[in-house]
Amino acid sequence: MSSYPQGRAAARPQTCRIHGKGRHRSTVTALIACSAALLPLAACSSSPHPAASTATTKTCAQVTAVLSDGPDPGDDKLGYAEAQILPLRQVHASTPALRSAISDLADAYARFFASNGKSPTATRAVAAAAAHMNKLCPGAGAAA
Repeated sequence: MSSYPQGRAAARPQTCRIHGKGRHRSTVTALIACSAALLPLAACSSSPHPAASTATTKTCAQVTAVLSDGPDPGDDKLGYAEAQILPLRQVHASTPALRSAISDLADAYARFFASNGKSPTATRAVAAAAAHMNKLCPGAGAAA
């Protein structure tokens, strides 16, 4: 038998659990706050991106030319997607990242076209692939 009275023994574990949750919650909150404060600083202090290689610049120019051809994406999203698939597949990139981004964009446009523009998943895939392409080739004009 315990040397504590019954009421006190029952209260002690509950008190410990409450304090444990509070400490854990405040630690997590502090960790999130510190992370949120440090992320912008880390982004600002990172070294600038190296200049794009000539091959990458040339490939981005080809992608920009392909994406500027065809129907206006604002007026005819389905026709625009269809018009981009084959020309994008014909662009050859020297870097794996750019090659993958071009292929992902062509695949996303193909899925969007195959769904007749009605698939939310295909629409999100086009938006993500277009954003990635525009990040690798600023000004490429990939439309979501």
